[in-house]
Amino acid sequence: MASAAASVVPVVTPAQTRDTFNAQSMGRSLNAHVKQSRVLMVGAGGIGCELLKNLVLTGFGEVHLVDLDTIDLSNLNRQFLFRQEHIKKSKALVAKEVAQKFNKAVNIVAYHANIKDPQFSIEWFSGFTMVFNALDNLEARRHVNKMCLAADVPLIESGTTGFNGQVQVIKKGVTACYDCTPKETPKSFPVCTIRSTPSQPIHCIVWGKSYLLNEIFGTSEDESAFDHSADADNAHEIAELKRESEALKKIRESVGRPEFHDMLFDKVFNTDIVRLRSMEDMWKSRKPPEPLSYKALLEKAAEATAAKHAVIKDDQKVWSLEENLVVFNDSLDRLSKRVLDMKAARNGGAGQDTIITFDKDDEDTLDFVAASANIRSTLFGIDRKSKFDIKQMAGNIIPAIATTNAIVAGLCVLESFKVLKGEYDKAKEVFLTPFGPSRLLASDKSRGPNPDCPVCSVFQTRAYVDLSRATLGDLLEDFLKLHLGYGEKEISIANEVGILYDPDETDNLDKKLTELGIKPDSFLTITDEDDEDPFVNVMVAIQEAKEPLADGKSVKGVSSEEVKIPTKPKKTPTPEANGQNGNSRQQSETVAEVVPAKRSRPEGPEDTASVKKAKTAVANTADDDDIVIIDGDVGGGAIVIDDD
Repeated sequence: MASAAASVVPVVTPAQTRDTFNAQSMGRSLNAHVKQSRVLMVGAGGIGCELLKNLVLTGFGEVHLVDLDTIDLSNLNRQFLFRQEHIKKSKALVAKEVAQKFNKAVNIVAYHANIKDPQFSIEWFSGFTMVFNALDNLEARRHVNKMCLAADVPLIESGTTGFNGQVQVIKKGVTACYDCTPKETPKSFPVCTIRSTPSQPIHCIVWGKSYLLNEIFGTSEDESAFDHSADADNAHEIAELKRESEALKKIRESVGRPEFHDMLFDKVFNTDIVRLRSMEDMWKSRKPPEPLSYKALLEKAAEATAAKHAVIKDDQKVWSLEENLVVFNDSLDRLSKRVLDMKAARNGGAGQDTIITFDKDDEDTLDFVAASANIRSTLFGIDRKSKFDIKQMAGNIIPAIATTNAIVAGLCVLESFKVLKGEYDKAKEVFLTPFGPSRLLASDKSRGPNPDCPVCSVFQTRAYVDLSRATLGDLLEDFLKLHLGYGEKEISIANEVGILYDPDETDNLDKKLTELGIKPDSFLTITDEDDEDPFVNVMVAIQEAKEPLADGKSVKGVSSEEVKIPTKPKKTPTPEANGQNGNSRQQSETVAEVVPAKRSRPEGPEDTASVKKAKTAVANTADDDDIVIIDGDVGGGAIVIDDD
């Protein structure tokens, strides 16, 4: 019996690993695809932290992560990869360090950079299996969408706004792209509304943040900062505003002196208000503002002054007028000290300006903006707001919901499985709508490409260019006419600045492409101007030639094969009904943008019919640092989400 028992061989159970469970959950084939995948994730904010965790735990073989931001205190409540000790550090680098601990088998590559930087070229995008967008702004989303279409790489787009979320699969020629649905054009607040006739709390908050703070402690405005060419009706008022700016420059020079508080208060809350009241035409339909005396108000604020520290700490309370004066003076003291310390650190600051900019997490600037805005609101008969509400409104914040980010990130990974299997017919557009009349998750079959989309409906190709010598004429003659087959057709060439060439605009033909601001990964839109059987618009991605081109040419196509560009489908005109042209769009998201003046700026090369011809070599296309808010009941402090 003993020898029989000794001959029994014990059964050894194979060790269970992470990959064992992944293979059981997804199937061996899909699991193998996941492990071999090389994916890009753009953005490491609320969605990004959740998504990176999911990608790493799922076992994606190689994950590249790009984010240009650093970690703020306000991120910690929902971006769970970050801790207090990470504040001011790179989001991308910290996210990599923390997420790597979840699965050391995954290769994570992090870039603290802007996805629009030249290093992230079309060729670089082409090296990925798919791309995940976890971004918080329209411009970057459009850029990644365009780059993925040019590189023919699947993109999974996602976003959240409070409790709502969305996930969309984008595949060139198969599904709708990000720009297939027109985005609403923001409504603008004219400068005179902000400066002279505010009617909502947000108007006063913007005045405090973008005007008064900048004039006294930031970058002062000058005439070049505004284009008032379309504001002829307000010419007199604009001239007065310029004089105001000059007066504020003199007050700025008094920072740190005993009379500084009195001078500033009297200027913006008394003298300027008296001037506005004198313009009787402005107040025919509304009550004029009431000026304030600094000395008289200061005398009434004795009790509030004694309780100064308690007042400042209570950010949920709507301060009285006297309490706002106390916070106004105290914040001026703190900001003035910072200015003087900065000047001292620069040995007097000769030839240099000391600049303090608004930050929602900077108590000094937040207190100044809150107090200034509330005092101004009082003058114009507008409701005052608590410091907490003003922080939300001035900081462009909608409370981000961590659970929403987690759900959307999970949906991104589920949709990625369909992409890996090539099952685009099963891909869904998924909407998270907890307050909707139907289900929490509403899914719909992916839409097909919009035939009128200015981005993905065009024919796309690439041109390899010797940028050291190629001219616009070389591109026209050797590439467009010969390689793409335009021949003697009348065409126009445009970039994001405007039209570079058309039959009536030939000044740029002899200029090098670099002189026209064309760089690697620039996009040019070619429009066929023929009336009969015109080609569809063509988008040409400029690629820098790595080697000398054959036959001494400076431009060549991707291949020597004949290119066949489809023609535009002929459309039958839609009859108008009851005087309506059918082109009106229901504005489901009404947003407002605060801009310094009325400006017209082309959306991109697709709007070639409406843009100004670009004769200059290089144009300044920097975007204004504008504030974007949801227009409506601003009492709730609703701002377009700034997830990062």
